[in-house]
Amino acid sequence: MKSLPVCKESCGISVSRMIAIVILAIPVLFFLSSCERHTHDIIITNGSIYDGTGGTSYNGGIAVREGRITHVGELPDGLSAPEMIDARGMAVAPGFINMLSWADVPLLHDGRSLSNIKQGVTLEVMGEGWSMGPFTDRMALEREEDQGDITYDVTWRTLGGFLEHLEERGVSTNVASFVGATTVRIYVLGRDDRAPSSDELAKMQGLVREAMQEGAMGLSTALIYAPAWYADTGELIALASAAAEYGGVYATHLRSEGDRFLEAIEEMLQIAEEAGIAAHIHHLKAAGTENWHKIDEVIDRVEQAQRDGLDITANMYMYTAASTQLSAVVPPWAREGGRRIMIERFQNPVIRAEIIEEMERPDPEWENFFQMVSSPDDITLVGFRSDQLQHFIGWSLAEVAELRGTSPAETVLDLITEDDSGISAVYHLMSEENVERQVQLPWMTFGSDGGSIAAEGVFLNRNPHPRAYGNFARLLGHYVRDLGLVTLEDAVHRLTALPARILGIDRERGYLAEGYHADIAIFDPEEIRDHATYDNPHQYATGVYYVFVNGVTVLRNGEHTEAMPGRFVRGPGWQERD
Repeated sequence: MKSLPVCKESCGISVSRMIAIVILAIPVLFFLSSCERHTHDIIITNGSIYDGTGGTSYNGGIAVREGRITHVGELPDGLSAPEMIDARGMAVAPGFINMLSWADVPLLHDGRSLSNIKQGVTLEVMGEGWSMGPFTDRMALEREEDQGDITYDVTWRTLGGFLEHLEERGVSTNVASFVGATTVRIYVLGRDDRAPSSDELAKMQGLVREAMQEGAMGLSTALIYAPAWYADTGELIALASAAAEYGGVYATHLRSEGDRFLEAIEEMLQIAEEAGIAAHIHHLKAAGTENWHKIDEVIDRVEQAQRDGLDITANMYMYTAASTQLSAVVPPWAREGGRRIMIERFQNPVIRAEIIEEMERPDPEWENFFQMVSSPDDITLVGFRSDQLQHFIGWSLAEVAELRGTSPAETVLDLITEDDSGISAVYHLMSEENVERQVQLPWMTFGSDGGSIAAEGVFLNRNPHPRAYGNFARLLGHYVRDLGLVTLEDAVHRLTALPARILGIDRERGYLAEGYHADIAIFDPEEIRDHATYDNPHQYATGVYYVFVNGVTVLRNGEHTEAMPGRFVRGPGWQERD
C-alpha cells in the first residue's frame, strides 16, 4: 500500500509550522461552519399561524431567507438563523396593509412610521384624491410654499418619482399610492370650476396612464372637496377607463356620505360599470344623525352590484368621528381657485354674507359638514399653523365662537383667515352601531385615513385623530377580542390578503406562503389594544412585539430597530423603463 508522503523541510514547510497554521485556522473553520449552519436569516417557532387566507389558524413556524418566506408550518430539521424567535402564545400574521394612509408627508420627515409599525402595518397605501405627483413646476412650488410644521424640497415631478424618493431616503414600511384625480385635474385645469375640453381630457387620461405605468395602484377621487367637486361623472369615467387599461382600481371618497349618500353610491357604481373597473370605497360611513339609517340600503345596493358582477369593496376606520379640514364646511363654489382666493372672498362683505347664509342652511347639493354635525360642539379644532392660535387646539368650534362673541359660521371664516390654512378638525357625526355593522362585512378592509407619525418632535404640535395611533389595534383588540364581532382569522384576512387582492399584489404579498415577501407581524391577541384618545392622541398601541418588512426586523420586543427596509410596491400596470 502506498503511503502518504511525510512533509519535511524539503516540502517547503516544517511540521511545526503546519501545526501552527492548523491551530490558527480553527476559528476561521468554526466561523465558516457556523455561517453554513445559519441556513436562514430569521426563524419563528411555536406561533399560531394566521396565514391570511381566513382559514383556521394552526401552530407552526416560519423561516425567512433573503427577504422571502421559505417555509411555513412544520419546519424541517436543521434550520437555523441568527434571529430565532419563540412566538409561543403569539399570533403570527402577514404584515397589515393600510388601505387609506396619509403618511406621505410624515414619512418625508420621519421614515420610521412609528404609529403604524407599532400596530403591525407593513404597507402604507396613499393617494386619496390628491397624490404626490404628477406635478407641474408651479404645483411643486406651491407645495413648497404651503408647508406647515414639516418642510421639504419637492425634487420630483411624477408619482413614481416620489415613491422612489421615499425608498431612497429610507422608510420602515413599504409604500404605494393611487394617482389622485384631483392632482391630475389641477395639472391640466388648475383650480377652476369648469369642464375640460376634449384635448384637455385626453391629456388628463395620458397623465393617469403614465402614473399607472410608473406603478400607481389605480385612480382615486375625493369628491366632496374643491376642485374635485367640479368634475362631472363623465370626466371620472374617462379617467377611470384609463386606469382600467392597466388593471387598476377606482378608489373613491364618495361625493356624499350624508344627505346624498345613496346618489353618490349610484354614481360610483356607474363609474365602475362604464369604465370596466373594480371600485373601492374609501372610509365607508353614513355621516350625520339623519343619515345613519341609510347604511343598510347602501350595503344592500353594493351587495346587489357584486351579485351582478361588479367588483366592489371598501375600507373603514374604527371610530365614530371623521377628520378633515375646517374649510370643508365652506361651500365648494367659494373654494374655487384655492385657499388664497377663498380668503379674499371672505373679506368681501356681500360674498361673505352669501357664504355664511349657505353654511347655515341645509343644502343637498354639496356635503355640508356644518349641518351634518348635531351642533358646533361636535367640531373639535386639532391643528393650526399659527402659533397665536395653537392654544385653541382641543377646543370645540362652539367654545371658540362663544369666547369671541361671533357666530360659529363667522368664526370659521375668521380662523381660516387668521391661520392662512384649512385648519385640521375632528367631526363627531357617525354611529357606533354602524361601525359595528360595517366591521362584519366580508368585503370590508381597513385604513387609518391618517398619517403615520411619532409621539415626539413636530408631530406634537397638533392633536391628530386617534386613528393615526390606534386604528388597527382597536380593530383587533376592541372589535375582535372584546366584542367578538368577527374572528381573528377573518380580521387578519381583511387586513392582509383581501387588500392585496384588491391592489393586484397578491401573488407576492398578503399571505404567509413560500416565496412571498417576508412582511410579518407577531402580536399577542390577548394584549393588543389602542390607547390614543381624542383628548390625548399621542399614545402608541401595544401588543405587537415583532414586525418584519421584506425580511428585515423593524420592530423587536415592541421597540423600533431603526431599520428602513421599506420598498416602493408597484401596481399591476407597472412597466420597467430604462
